[in-house]
Amino acid sequence: MVFEFLYKMCDVMAAYFGKISEENIKNNFVLIYELLDEILDFGYPQNSETGALKTFITQQGIKSQHQTKEEQSQITSQVTGQIGWRREGIKYRRNELFLDVLESVNLLMSPQGQVLSAHVSGRVVMKSYLSGMPECKFGMNDKIVIEKQGKGTADETSKRRPSAPARSGKQSIAIDDCTFHQCVRLSKFDSERSISFIPPDGEFELMRYRTTKDIILPFRVIPLVREVGRTKLEVKVVIKSNFKPSLLAQKIEVRIPTPLNTSGVQVICMKGKAKYKASENAIVWKIKRMAGMKESQISAEIELLPTNDKKKWARPPISMNFEVPFAPSGLKVRYLKVFEPKLNYSDHDVIKWVRYIGRSGIYETRC
Repeated sequence: MVFEFLYKMCDVMAAYFGKISEENIKNNFVLIYELLDEILDFGYPQNSETGALKTFITQQGIKSQHQTKEEQSQITSQVTGQIGWRREGIKYRRNELFLDVLESVNLLMSPQGQVLSAHVSGRVVMKSYLSGMPECKFGMNDKIVIEKQGKGTADETSKRRPSAPARSGKQSIAIDDCTFHQCVRLSKFDSERSISFIPPDGEFELMRYRTTKDIILPFRVIPLVREVGRTKLEVKVVIKSNFKPSLLAQKIEVRIPTPLNTSGVQVICMKGKAKYKASENAIVWKIKRMAGMKESQISAEIELLPTNDKKKWARPPISMNFEVPFAPSGLKVRYLKVFEPKLNYSDHDVIKWVRYIGRSGIYETRC
């Protein structure tokens, strides 16, 4: 709980004055003191929702002395009420809901292509621009739900941002553990495995999760390192993309480590740009875009300085960075429903957007 509180405090400070730096903390000392006074009460965390705090702590950290009785009662009901993360009376001309599935895939692979360890850490981030006090329901292809329902009919699908289509394929995923925003009704999740909530206004993190089974590895790295005497190394690295040909991976970077006694490097790559960085003891290979089911390779001749050190080169792993438009865990949004009976608008009046982004975490292949 202590660490969760500290992370939440960092989020609140970032929302008020941006980057958390020594200078910013000094400049906003009064504001931070005031925030802590509201967030903590006798050492116990109280209300740490930025939306609620901003109603009575201004950007400059000065409490408004000219509040009407109506405003004061609204603040009191928000802080002490059951829904402290959302104020009443919010109105939008256009009701929209944005949902981002952001995943980080981590891998350690042997030179022979055996997966030594792999897991996906994911976050579901929402941006809510909805009027009133809407009731939202969010469902995913959780293995427990799918097994309960059996082979049912396909659920409705939401509109997706054109730049980031979702990946279909896996019927269900096994989630190892997950944590939710305080707005989620945990009793309903325990009994029905449905995520039901009244969302805060604006951007917030709905849930975090982790999975270790049946992960879709976006890239396979095949290394070949050959020692030619004591003063030369020949390196060849092939990368293969393992996803639909219609999808494009972006921001691809492969880092191939070199020995400390490297004197010169000659590089030939089929695609992208490669450069030897002496300060980092690595060859950095960058590719802007790469479609699915493709492969590319790089070859390098590494000249070494003679050394008296009899200790063999440790061969650090080849690491990779990338971004792909699908969820490597196989998570899929099955439905996203909104109900607001008081304002007479329903699920069909809300414009919904779903986006999937997979990124590399620590993605390494031993060579």
